[in-house]
Amino acid sequence: MFQTLKRELLAGITVSVVALPLALAFGMQATQNSDGAIIGLYGAIITGFFAALFGGTKGQVTGPTGPITIIFTGVVASHGIEYAFIAAFLGGLFQIAFGLLKAGNYLKFIPLPVVSGFMNGIAIIIIMGQLKYVTGSFMVVLLTIAFMLFSMKSIKLIPPSLMALILGTIAVILLEKVMPAVHFSLPFINDFIFFDTVDRIGEIPKGLPQLQLPVAEADIILQLIPAALSIAVLGSIDSLLTSVVMDNMTGTKHKSNKELIGQGIGNTLAGLFGAMPGAGATVRSVVNLRSGGQTVISAMVHSVALLLFMLVFGSLAEEIPLAVLAGILIITGVTMFDYDSFKILKDEPRSDAAVMVVTMVLTVAIDLMVAVGVGIVMSALIFMKRMSEEGFKMTNKAEGGLSLYFLEGPLYFGSVEQITRTITSDNNPHIAIDIAQVTIVDATGALTLLQLNDQLKERGQNLYLVGNDLDLGGILRKMDIFSRIGHHRHFETMDELNSYLRKFQMTISS
Repeated sequence: MFQTLKRELLAGITVSVVALPLALAFGMQATQNSDGAIIGLYGAIITGFFAALFGGTKGQVTGPTGPITIIFTGVVASHGIEYAFIAAFLGGLFQIAFGLLKAGNYLKFIPLPVVSGFMNGIAIIIIMGQLKYVTGSFMVVLLTIAFMLFSMKSIKLIPPSLMALILGTIAVILLEKVMPAVHFSLPFINDFIFFDTVDRIGEIPKGLPQLQLPVAEADIILQLIPAALSIAVLGSIDSLLTSVVMDNMTGTKHKSNKELIGQGIGNTLAGLFGAMPGAGATVRSVVNLRSGGQTVISAMVHSVALLLFMLVFGSLAEEIPLAVLAGILIITGVTMFDYDSFKILKDEPRSDAAVMVVTMVLTVAIDLMVAVGVGIVMSALIFMKRMSEEGFKMTNKAEGGLSLYFLEGPLYFGSVEQITRTITSDNNPHIAIDIAQVTIVDATGALTLLQLNDQLKERGQNLYLVGNDLDLGGILRKMDIFSRIGHHRHFETMDELNSYLRKFQMTISS
């Protein structure tokens, strides 16, 4: 028992070291100034603790992530920071509702090209957001990137982001002492490469975050609902994707709907206490797992460790340069790219490649939720087209005055056009449809059978159905399809149909 607790404590502390610079950096990205660093840290503390306590994925660590940061940044820019907290609060409520409504069973069915597209778009936005620091403190950003790349390749004991944070801050302090003695006659060179001072994070509160009740006018609340839904949907997708990664590494099975409720509670409280919302973070969760964290304890310890850091070492964090955080964010954005999605563009179906590219472009140019919505719709249409062409088969056998059609696969709205076109062009007096190999029936498919029966009846033709729908959940019976066509036209087997037709001197071998 003691060894397990010790392992969880050490894992939580290790993860907090990884989470610290990312929380500060994402917070700065959200507000585009030094004030945001603390709300990013608050977000990691609050969402990390409560999402772990109430969530459904063991060892998952929650905190500010790229998708959530981009949405939150947009709300801050359009409505201000106070209303952004209200959006976070509402987003958490939506996530709780998702969990209670069992939406977790469906949110995980997001096509990979859509996920790759919006993650690539988010990476571009994060990098673009740091350009003002690149042009203002080029040397600091460059040194930070160099420190981080060196750490990623050569130093294994200390997380690269933390190493870059420490070395970058030290470098700035040293350069500020040396550079005033260096003079350049060209002012733009001084501004672009060197500097006299570099903006810092500034004062970090030494106490706990204060409760902020979400008070706003009704019209403002309505304006915030799209952003809140974006936080809820993208945060849920992000978290459930991380949950799947954790399942693959541990061999366990997460509880999707419970995870959504936990994420919702964390984000609701984040909004109430003036913090950034968050989501399950893959990198932090993997570090937690590899450090020995296997339960919710390690993820909760990570939040407590961040809180202690803020209370005890907050004065040191105040000296962190914003340009150093910008360098960390640039590398974070670069590592977020799904490079494999570009490598296989020439090999994967063009339609999938198009979904990825369109989602990426819309994420950068318009809006993250618009991009995801368009990507999902495109993927659904492409899937339906493929299913109608490849997943559904229709074969025909004709003898005497009977045409027998064998249906295989899903009988749904994507396949009915082929069925209707083929059967209505058949002039045989007796037409039978064998549904024994049908795997799925939706309302459109079922009603198409009725429409075919009516059309054929008007032309003096007879329609027969062969097979039962027990494997389909009895949907044809529930919709009274058999009775509306006529029970005397429905047969369980071909033998029954042949026996019926023999009365009219027609025989067909089964």
